[in-house]
Amino acid sequence: MPELQAFVASLAARGSPQTLRRYQTACEHLVRECANKSLAEISTRDVQSSLSKLHARGMKPRSIATTLSAWRAWFRYLSKSNPAFTLDTFNGIRAPRAEKRLPNALTEVEAVRLLDAQAGDAQASGSQSDTGARDQAMFELLYGCGMRVGELVGLDVGDVLSTSGEIRVFGKGRKERVLPMGGSAQRALSTWMNERAALLKNSTHVAETALFLGARGGRIDSTMVRRLLRLRAQQEGIASHVHPHRLRHSFASHLLQASGDLRAVQELMGHASIASTQVYTHLDFAHLAKVYDGAHPRAKKPAK
Repeated sequence: MPELQAFVASLAARGSPQTLRRYQTACEHLVRECANKSLAEISTRDVQSSLSKLHARGMKPRSIATTLSAWRAWFRYLSKSNPAFTLDTFNGIRAPRAEKRLPNALTEVEAVRLLDAQAGDAQASGSQSDTGARDQAMFELLYGCGMRVGELVGLDVGDVLSTSGEIRVFGKGRKERVLPMGGSAQRALSTWMNERAALLKNSTHVAETALFLGARGGRIDSTMVRRLLRLRAQQEGIASHVHPHRLRHSFASHLLQASGDLRAVQELMGHASIASTQVYTHLDFAHLAKVYDGAHPRAKKPAK
């Protein structure tokens, strides 16, 4: 449908590939549900009916909210060039409220074990394969900088500000932020950059601007990063599912627990609203109990 293709194309400059796919799928669903009508004839009742069917099929509230946002955005886009479309179609329609989910972070011990594994193997063998160096650098940046996987795979060589020990990322809406890199991330990235330079000399198919490369020399994709991270976690005996966003959660949780600086964590995470960062103020009971036992005078065991 030309109207949908034009809408998706308009989002390309400010949306991630995952967002574009979700929005296109959502809008295609609305077209199928209202196949007997033109787009301009879709009514509030049609929208309500379509959402109800999604809910009845078991779609989660968060996904329904994304679907409704996609429909609204599409009609807003159409209304700019055609007065037959109006956002009044969506008046009074709200998505079901989603349950608030607390971030599922790794423990500090698990995070260290996950990242120290490859570094230790490399020291023992005296070398590191090109993919090993690449994977180590990617995982160090995910945990050490708290970046999203989409930000990671979108990095170019020019985004590495090696003289200042920082890296430039582009978040949601192509919003730029500059993040400090810790020593471990800098060392891992330096090792990978040396390996990458060797690949450039030996291949004519390497994407020269992309920082992280896949097997065929092009920019690595987020699906491969997820797969590699899951395999690393399994190799290190971490039973729970480890994915890139969990490393981002771990970065925020561990940094906030150690510093207590909510505003700084907000800036590093690239959150537009501090409400998104406040979820990380939840500390597990074990951590609180440890702080209490170590600090409160009435928690200490009486002397014998």
